[in-house]
Amino acid sequence: MDYNILKMRSIELTKNIFYVGVDDRCTDLFENHLPLPAGVSYNSYLIVDEKVVLIDPVDISCIGEFLDRLTAVLGDRAIDILVVNHAEPDHSGSVAVLTQKYPDIQVVGNVKTFAPLEAFYGPIAHKVVVADGETMPIGAHTLQFFTAPMVHWPESMATYELSTGILFSNDAFGGFGVLNGGIFDDQHDLAWYEDEMRRYYANIVGKVAAPTLKVIQRLSTLDIKMIAPSHGLVWRQRLDWVLDKYTQWSQHAGEEGVVIAYGSMHGNTARMAGIVAQGVADAGIRAVRVYDVARTDASFILSDIWRYRGVALGSNAHYGSMFPELATLTHELIQFKPQGKQYAIFGGMSWSGGGVSTLRKLADEAHWPLVSDSVEVKGAPGRPDDSDRLYQLGLTLGNAIKNQ
Repeated sequence: MDYNILKMRSIELTKNIFYVGVDDRCTDLFENHLPLPAGVSYNSYLIVDEKVVLIDPVDISCIGEFLDRLTAVLGDRAIDILVVNHAEPDHSGSVAVLTQKYPDIQVVGNVKTFAPLEAFYGPIAHKVVVADGETMPIGAHTLQFFTAPMVHWPESMATYELSTGILFSNDAFGGFGVLNGGIFDDQHDLAWYEDEMRRYYANIVGKVAAPTLKVIQRLSTLDIKMIAPSHGLVWRQRLDWVLDKYTQWSQHAGEEGVVIAYGSMHGNTARMAGIVAQGVADAGIRAVRVYDVARTDASFILSDIWRYRGVALGSNAHYGSMFPELATLTHELIQFKPQGKQYAIFGGMSWSGGGVSTLRKLADEAHWPLVSDSVEVKGAPGRPDDSDRLYQLGLTLGNAIKNQ
């Protein structure tokens, strides 16, 4: 046996249920567009009973360490059953390798699982299709399967182990960031993980907030003792905390605060954003987050927009339209539809406009509630009237959030 396998320590969730996931510190972009400054974990779980069950494999990029972890627990024993809660490749990427390594393995999914799975990896010999609510005894443990359509693909489901109360929750309750040694919530400072959880939620799960809330409400009837997601921390102590956070986000229950996101070619719209921020702060808003969209990825800005109730968008004119990176952010806002927000629009022009008018058109089409008429400034915001209008825009937005 390889020396590295001998040195690898197994991590038990409970007796005979093991964490066999891996930390990915090398991938820069999740789904090739969301930055991963702190990496991401691919969580996988092994139940060793009369039948050996693997719940969710990992991304194919981590297959070497993953197979070592399996061998460290199982030795030469084979895996009998592979449960695929989600067919997306960051979860299912190792399916082809596992079905080759264990030719008799049964692959468990629901009626919608195998079309995408076989489209990715080819025919699967031993398929087991389970119904919503169906149970599967594997010895001392019994699995129960719950379909969770559109959380966040049509075939998504969660798996619950009855004797231990562990919910293998798929993407729900997950987050970005590697686990850095400890896999459990009580082993880490949750303040940092909360930000990465919310960014994960806002950019992946948020588009399907309504189905997510329904699934949370349905699963709340179970006697859940632990939540084991496919990314991020395993929850064994702060279950109420993470359930509350997901419920808040799914209900669009924003906090008091304002996000100001602007695009500026020569610094003038950036100066305008600063004046708007002064008005917001003078209204008594403590949480004021100002972002240059050219320097902060849209995923981080969207996460804060999901968190707070106020949004001010500013753009210079860029060839008759808005600043390019601001177009990316507004596209995400339209796609993910955070609710319960109050909006304000501002920006600059020189020989022609386009930034503010494009934002106004998007606001009309997306039904964003604007607290005031938009403010457009020609050139630099050096004239007293320009500064007053921008300040009043921020003050009006701040007061609207205070009174919401």
